[in-house]
Amino acid sequence: MASTLAAEPGTGGGLKSVLCAMELLTCFTAQEELGVTELARRLGVSKSTAHRLLSTLRARGFVEQDPESANYRLGLRIIELGYAAVNRVRIRQTALPMLEHLRQATACTVHLAVPDGPDVVYLERLVPARQLPDFADIERRIPAHRTSSGKVMAAFNPSLARQAGQVARAAEPAGAGTAGAFDRSLAEARARGTAVTDDVVSMGFTSVAAALRDGAGVARAAISVVGPQREMAAHLDRLSRLVGSAAVRLERSLCL
Repeated sequence: MASTLAAEPGTGGGLKSVLCAMELLTCFTAQEELGVTELARRLGVSKSTAHRLLSTLRARGFVEQDPESANYRLGLRIIELGYAAVNRVRIRQTALPMLEHLRQATACTVHLAVPDGPDVVYLERLVPARQLPDFADIERRIPAHRTSSGKVMAAFNPSLARQAGQVARAAEPAGAGTAGAFDRSLAEARARGTAVTDDVVSMGFTSVAAALRDGAGVARAAISVVGPQREMAAHLDRLSRLVGSAAVRLERSLCL
């Protein structure tokens, strides 16, 4: 879908260019490399405008161009800024030792996630060397209804439950029962204190998550572990206890 930012009425030229540049950068969240023509189509601007934006961003290191394909991708400056932003997040800094301990105790990939609109955003992902597929390549932003972290947070966060439920219903094929299954998963998470999801992000893998709640009982973050389905099924109770205990310890450390 083409962006409407470039044609937004009543917006100053400078601000419009900034908005368009920001929208251009977000195009790379779903695809690693894009050409000028495709970027212009997505932004709803001319190829010459897209090229000028890319030239400016490239000069400052925000994008780089592949010399063979001539396509563009995010530059190292974006990575630098991203790490700077994430490192300032107090929850991640406090959580890292506990997440590392959980990875060693479970031999699973460990996630720290927070809600953002109807999605979850992974602030940290620790991957054991033995685990395939490479979870480091999985997107950092995923619709909440598709993840154990999103489900367990939605179970204790009415705003996230409402937004994620709307996305689940919109994505539901006729007769699939996606939204109904999502609602049932929230009830189960409230009863158990953890959420379990199979085959959602990667086939053959299971994830278990527990929420971090503030003083009012509202979920503000979640910890999850992900591993091969057969191995997880054999130790699900133990893994649930480990994840739940880690969430409680981090909750207390952060004084949410």
